[in-house]
Amino acid sequence: MKITSSAFQDHELIPPKYTCDGADVIPPLKVKEVPREAKSLALIMDDPDVPPAVRPDRNWDHWIVWNVPPDVDQIEEGKPPKGVVGRNSWGKNGYGGPAPPDREHRYFFKLYALDRTLDLPSTAGKPELQKAMEGHVLAEAQLVGRYDRKR
Repeated sequence: MKITSSAFQDHELIPPKYTCDGADVIPPLKVKEVPREAKSLALIMDDPDVPPAVRPDRNWDHWIVWNVPPDVDQIEEGKPPKGVVGRNSWGKNGYGGPAPPDREHRYFFKLYALDRTLDLPSTAGKPELQKAMEGHVLAEAQLVGRYDRKR
């Protein structure tokens, strides 16, 4: 399975348009080679480079989505896919773009193909999603982007 973006290459800089310094819109994403037996997809976008003073676990969840239909082959710019949008670290249901407070950070778009749909309320966040996915992941892929507000 693969996840890519026409806006940036893997491990390259995310354009400001998709960050807190721009329009803060969802970047365009392409999904390929989803296993035929998949019943749903889940997507987590997070930042593991947060200063410990901000979050002791050093992780900030920017976007959480599950129960995305497995036949989705793209996510259009600025448009969330069909599915359930969970809570991010701001306590909001939706996309929150990169907003590093100190230096360049990495942003991981993690895609999971699951063997079932998940029964989670939209108030759930990444910890609940990860627990619900345990034992149900058929395949996974990731795309990493970088961003530094000082550039």
